[in-house]
Amino acid sequence: MQTRRQLLHRSVLFATLAVLGPSWPLLAKAAEPLRMRKIPASGELLPVIGLGTSRTHDIRLDDDEMQALLEVLRVFIEGDAQLIDTAPSYGNADRVVGELVRRQNVRERVFLATKVSATGRDRGMAQLEKSFEALQADTLDLVQVHNLQDTRTQLGLLRDLKEQGRIRYIGVTHYVESAHDRLLEVLKQEPVDFVQFNYSVSERNAEKRLLPYCADKGIATLINRPFTRGNLLSRVKGKPLPAWAAEIDARSWAQMLLKFILAEPAVTTVIPATSNPRYMADNIMAGQGRLPDARQRQLIIDAFS
Repeated sequence: MQTRRQLLHRSVLFATLAVLGPSWPLLAKAAEPLRMRKIPASGELLPVIGLGTSRTHDIRLDDDEMQALLEVLRVFIEGDAQLIDTAPSYGNADRVVGELVRRQNVRERVFLATKVSATGRDRGMAQLEKSFEALQADTLDLVQVHNLQDTRTQLGLLRDLKEQGRIRYIGVTHYVESAHDRLLEVLKQEPVDFVQFNYSVSERNAEKRLLPYCADKGIATLINRPFTRGNLLSRVKGKPLPAWAAEIDARSWAQMLLKFILAEPAVTTVIPATSNPRYMADNIMAGQGRLPDARQRQLIIDAFS
């Protein structure tokens, strides 16, 4: 049974969709709570929908777009999402995320994930100190070695900071399928809590070895590029949803794509980026309701072929 707080949060999502998209088909019944999955290293529960910040959050703190991003964060929080993924290489995104979280006063309700992409321990430490400052946080929930840059050195640094209590989890990332074998080799050699990589209807290489390995070894997974930079959504622009989408409680093409990914049990959290509050609400709703079975996943693949 949903709590009063959960019902209130669901109503916020619907109100956002109604105001920002008048033609949106609102549900007749209250939505379900956002699906959660365990971080294998600890058993801590994490919502399956997160927020990426590449490109969308690289703005000045005095930019007018900050207001839209504040609304994105409000919808994100009210929808019970938690994980925000950023990086120093995303321009001003670290600083923007830190300021948004401060203005909304929600540090205790978000799971902050950033990255280190420097070469050498000293430079790595200097970059991380800037991230602590930019994110206005004494402790970071997750720090990842970005795109396997100086991986062994930086993981050693992250382990030391984890022992000191400044970082809760550590991981590694990449964003292209050609790096999946390298990611797998690192996972075999270096103990980590998380790995982030690309996986979608059009980029399914992770199904072969990476996802099964993570499931077997108990490594949490963050999925980037779920829409392949919007290319998948452009393929179906203007097309009506097929009738069978209702079987998986999908009310948009974006939800269908996210549900395809979430149907893989080894996936922990998907992190689509957005600067649009309506899209944020739409993404959160993908983490509710039924997920596709094997037959329905094939229908989704065929729909985007």
